[in-house]
Amino acid sequence: MAAEHPNPQDDSLPHRNPGANAKAVTIRRARTGDVAAVRRLLDQYVHERILLDKAPVTLYEDIQEFWVAERVEDRAVLGCGALHVMWEDLAEVRTLAVDRELKGAGVGHRLLAQLLETARELGVSRVFCLTFEVGFFAQHGFVEIGETPVDTDVYSELLRSYDEGVAEFLGLERVKPNTLGNSRMLLHL
Repeated sequence: MAAEHPNPQDDSLPHRNPGANAKAVTIRRARTGDVAAVRRLLDQYVHERILLDKAPVTLYEDIQEFWVAERVEDRAVLGCGALHVMWEDLAEVRTLAVDRELKGAGVGHRLLAQLLETARELGVSRVFCLTFEVGFFAQHGFVEIGETPVDTDVYSELLRSYDEGVAEFLGLERVKPNTLGNSRMLLHL
C-alpha cells in the first residue's frame, strides 16, 4: 500500500508561519544557475551540523538530482532537495533545506512530495533519509529503522561507491562523526 503524501500543489498544509505564503512558490527542477542559492541555503544548516557540507563541485555534479522551491514574484530560490538513486529499488532524500524565514510555511512538504513523486516515476519502491527532522518525515509516512535496509549482496556492491552519502547510508566508520544523532528513516512507496 502506498503511503499517503501531500500533493506538491496542495497549499492546504498547516502553516506555522503566517507571514510566509507557500502559494507564491513553485517547485521546479534545479539548474546550474541555482547552485549559488542552494549553497546559501545549505550554509544556514551546515554550521549547526544539521546538514553535511557539500563542495560547490559536488553540487554542480549532482544538480540533476535537485529540485528547488522558487518564489514566483522574484524567482528567488527558497528551498531545495535532492533524490539520489542508490539501487534498483532504493533512493535517498538528500539536502532538503528551506530558507529559515519560510520554515513552517509548507515549502519543505511540497519539496519532499515532489521528490517522492520523482521516486515513483523512476520505479523506486523505497526511499531512505538520514535526518534530525524525524517528525517532519514521519508526517510523510517515513518510519525509523535500525539497520541498513539492504541485503548483503547489495551492501557489497554499494561499498564500491565513492559517494559520501552512500558511505553515510551504510554507516561506515569513517563517516560516523558526521552522522551522530541522526535517525535513519525509510518509506515504502
